[in-house]
Amino acid sequence: MKIWVDADACPVVIKEILFRAAERMQLPLILVANQYIKTPPSKLISCIQVSAGFDVADNEIVARVAPGDLVITADIPLADEVISKQAQALSPRGELYTKNNIKGRLNMRDFMDTLRSSGMHAGGPAAMNQSDRKAFASHLDRILARYLRESPTKPS
Repeated sequence: MKIWVDADACPVVIKEILFRAAERMQLPLILVANQYIKTPPSKLISCIQVSAGFDVADNEIVARVAPGDLVITADIPLADEVISKQAQALSPRGELYTKNNIKGRLNMRDFMDTLRSSGMHAGGPAAMNQSDRKAFASHLDRILARYLRESPTKPS
């Protein structure tokens, strides 16, 4: 399993949780962004800097993700694409996107885009808070624990 991060919009606190988890679990963590992302020195943690442009980082993740990998993203269309490639997608707020809920999330996203384009302003998401961080860390731990139980080649 590799952990991929849609890193341009990922909150720093979530990246820090991921840095610790990658080291603890001895799993590769790859941040993909169109800007420089500072990472701690580690043979497990790397960053791929892509050119600027709409969905360039997303496309890079989709091209490289493999079945069983985990992608951290708040981008619903990206989550849908990685799920279709049999990978997992987790939002920085701790919501696991699945085959059962992603289409509904896409429909809601499209509906909100339509409202915004017609001039209605519903505001953005609430600021990230302690319960969001806790939900993310908790869900990440469950995913990693399941990986440990089911993996034929466990990290050392």
